Amino acid sequence: MTLPNPGMTIDAQRTAIVIIDPQNDFLSPTGVAWGVVGESVTENNTVANIEALMKAAKTYDLPLFISHHYYFPADHRWKFEGALENLMHSIGMFDRPGPLQLEGLEGSGADWVDLYKPYIEDGKTVVCSPHKVYGPENNDLILQLRKQRIDKVILGGMSSNLCVESHLRELLEQGFEVAVVKDATAGAKVPEGDGYASALVNYRMLANTVWSTQEALQVLEQSLPSLQPA
Repeated sequence: MTLPNPGMTIDAQRTAIVIIDPQNDFLSPTGVAWGVVGESVTENNTVANIEALMKAAKTYDLPLFISHHYYFPADHRWKFEGALENLMHSIGMFDRPGPLQLEGLEGSGADWVDLYKPYIEDGKTVVCSPHKVYGPENNDLILQLRKQRIDKVILGGMSSNLCVESHLRELLEQGFEVAVVKDATAGAKVPEGDGYASALVNYRMLANTVWSTQEALQVLEQSLPSLQPA
């Protein structure tokens, strides 16, 4: 039996682009996770594809939401952790000195990739409160989406089988339609397996549809008027 592809239509008043963890620790060769995700990021052209989605949000006047990680000193006092939580904490991933301090953020692993800053810091993008494990259950992403009457999400970011898949699952449970952009993400390759390959299976089984970046851009072009001059 072949799985159906329900698809997702684009409604400018109800659709947003959501990007997960567009930060140096995942997406820069200097980031602490590059050793396990770099191969997948490079293979998928993930950095450029995430930028293409951000640029599309501005081109078609779609709300852009960022759901990102920060870890503060209190988070390093957790009494128990899962495997990847333990790894992230042990390598200082997404670390900041405190929730009210910006010292050391610029250019750090927790900072946005420089390429993305014009899109994120334009005064229009919604930067949510940080999520702490993988999904959006503990940040305000869903509240922010609901407050703008958004119920359709185009989803990309890092990393594929962890934060992106967890966001996908929770958004679906909360009644959103979700299109995952499969090459605007990437995953860790470790001896236990390929996180990206595992995510692709679940995206296909769970999401309303799965697009490549090029397919997503084509759908937007066909559905919405561009704000940019021809």
